[in-house]
Amino acid sequence: MDKMVSDSGKYSVGIDVGGTFTDFFCISRDGEAHTCKTPTTHYDLSVGFMKGMGLLARQQRLKIGDFLSDVNSVRYSTTVGTNALIERTGPKLGLITTAGFEDTIYVGRARSWADGLGWQEGRDQARIQKPEPLIKHDMVVGVRERIDYAGKVIAPLKKEEILEKLQLLVDRGAQGFVVSLLWSFVNPEHERLIKEVIEEEYPEDYLGSMPVILSSDISPTAGEYTRTMTTVVNGYIHGVMADELNKLGNELRDGGYKKPLTLVHNTGGTKKASRTRAVLTHNAGPVAGLHGSAVLGQMSGDENIVFTDMGGTSFDIGLIEDGEIKAHDFIPVIDRWRTNIPAIEVKSIGAGGGSIAWINELMDNALEIGPQSAGSMPGPVCYDQGGTEPTVTDADLVLGLYNPDNYLGGEMFLDVDLAREAIQEKIAGPLGISVEEAAWRIRTLVDARMGQEVFNEVALKGHDPRTFVVLACGGAGGAHACGFGPYIGAKKIIAPRQSSVFGAYGASTMQIKEIWDKSRSLKLFNWGTQSYLSDLDAFNSVTRELKDLATRDLKLEGYGESQMEFQLELNMRYGSQYNMTKVRTDKIELTSVDDVQAICEEFTRQYGEIYSPEATFPSGGINVENFALTAAVKPTDNPIAPGEMASPEPDAGALTEKRPVYWSPEDGFVETPVYDYAGLMPGNEIMGPVIIESPETTYVVAPGWRFSMDAWRNCVMEQVS
Repeated sequence: MDKMVSDSGKYSVGIDVGGTFTDFFCISRDGEAHTCKTPTTHYDLSVGFMKGMGLLARQQRLKIGDFLSDVNSVRYSTTVGTNALIERTGPKLGLITTAGFEDTIYVGRARSWADGLGWQEGRDQARIQKPEPLIKHDMVVGVRERIDYAGKVIAPLKKEEILEKLQLLVDRGAQGFVVSLLWSFVNPEHERLIKEVIEEEYPEDYLGSMPVILSSDISPTAGEYTRTMTTVVNGYIHGVMADELNKLGNELRDGGYKKPLTLVHNTGGTKKASRTRAVLTHNAGPVAGLHGSAVLGQMSGDENIVFTDMGGTSFDIGLIEDGEIKAHDFIPVIDRWRTNIPAIEVKSIGAGGGSIAWINELMDNALEIGPQSAGSMPGPVCYDQGGTEPTVTDADLVLGLYNPDNYLGGEMFLDVDLAREAIQEKIAGPLGISVEEAAWRIRTLVDARMGQEVFNEVALKGHDPRTFVVLACGGAGGAHACGFGPYIGAKKIIAPRQSSVFGAYGASTMQIKEIWDKSRSLKLFNWGTQSYLSDLDAFNSVTRELKDLATRDLKLEGYGESQMEFQLELNMRYGSQYNMTKVRTDKIELTSVDDVQAICEEFTRQYGEIYSPEATFPSGGINVENFALTAAVKPTDNPIAPGEMASPEPDAGALTEKRPVYWSPEDGFVETPVYDYAGLMPGNEIMGPVIIESPETTYVVAPGWRFSMDAWRNCVMEQVS
């Protein structure tokens, strides 16, 4: 009988660590939800983490020990690894590769010198600089060995040479080892031999806890440079994350939490911290938000959703198509390094509340927004923390969209005069316009940039943007949704109740899941013989290997096979092409040539949907180049409970004030009603212009739009004129 994990706790908690705030979302078994935010304590993340847990406990009227002992799962999205890369605070690593290929990570491939840069920096080729390598040249050694493309050993690896090269790295101060040999994704024999020698000759009591990271474990896929860099990045952030997460796990256990800490992955799932590849935590927060969008869409009945998240620095965009997350990043870049992790695609641009407005004198004094950001320190000028450059938040405040005395529920005071002075000096004065018009132009320009990016993201994937519902998340999403929505033809926008902590909400909805992938080139349809693959074992041997790995890992997490579900994705292409198309199939193993034909026909259908049916060319041959098996555990958490619908007319007590808001140069300031979010009920409707304030965010409903609150207390904005 399968060993089954029981979900006996009452609460599920999702956490998203951001640069400024750490967000928390807690949902109980009966569907009652609570949220909170705490400042991110970069010097020790566990301090802000445990403070947030304490706030959630108080919301439940419990002591923190009683609360933690009744928590069923903690799903944690962290930026620790990414920060270690940006700040270059990782350990000194040694790289062991095949002799003659020691310069692979320095040579790179194609435009690798521009990976991770914005479009403006990438075009400035005269000044562009290659990134500082994560591993110095003197910490790379080559060993004489060779395995061919079919996995056959051509030149055996000798233990004596391994020992010689290891001693060099140890003498030079290596604190960890990365191993990436040619064709190891086909045959990992030599990489595993090196690991055995390291662990035998330099045990833990001699060197301490030093990781040995193999490319065949981290990224068993084709592409020498990307496979090696994926392994190097994983090795670089592995130790930093291990230290931080061990401390955090100890704090939780000492506080009464009885289950393992699980980490959110950029593949769309979670796993135990102890069984997580560090590289998969990159960009996990936006991916968690995208996953939460799919769950929210199931509640609202919307299958095609554009997920947007406008924070302080960036604007994230992701797609839900037919109720599913289908878009994967084919060239995921982490910091400045191109990798080949199976990450979900979430695009980001430099547009947020902290984006700086400036005059481009080289472009006839054109107004520009970003990509520079004021960040959290000093932040926008109105924060009165030393900032001098006007930002989008400063513009919104000058326009009257925010209440300076009731920002973040009154916990933060905003200085309108400082914001006006900055906009006057840096924008309005040089352009010869009023402060209000300058602020309106800043807001309009950032809305146009975001709207155009969203339109491109949807349209270039072959969809009609007008058929998608926009989900406006992030601290500033609800304030700008009616501004960027019209650029994509959106008629309906949903600003979720938990929009300001949506990454944490998304994390709380995610299931135990990971992707196991492996490169193997097979001709499913041979163009020369015009016949389908008959050697089914060539296909099945790969999927069986991946399924065995997945089953082993999930069993080690305490789940039985009856709790697991599997799905296979194949990277496929026509024989004469380079670019891949992902094809999903429920068939993990093939039983007949008819199964091969069905996969080929599905590839042709999906290819035709993307590039048009006229572009399909089955007779040119159909190849599969990479296998990716997703293994998941069915979720057991209950969704948020809906409330009862009230009448369209809101309670009179929900109207808190009327204040002048500058909507356009034509209308100037207009007296605009302001409602308290807590005083509104599901079913209430209000015609814009109107502003709705909650402690976490502000919802701005422009003229010509109608606001309504749905059964889950989400703010729905629909354009009516």
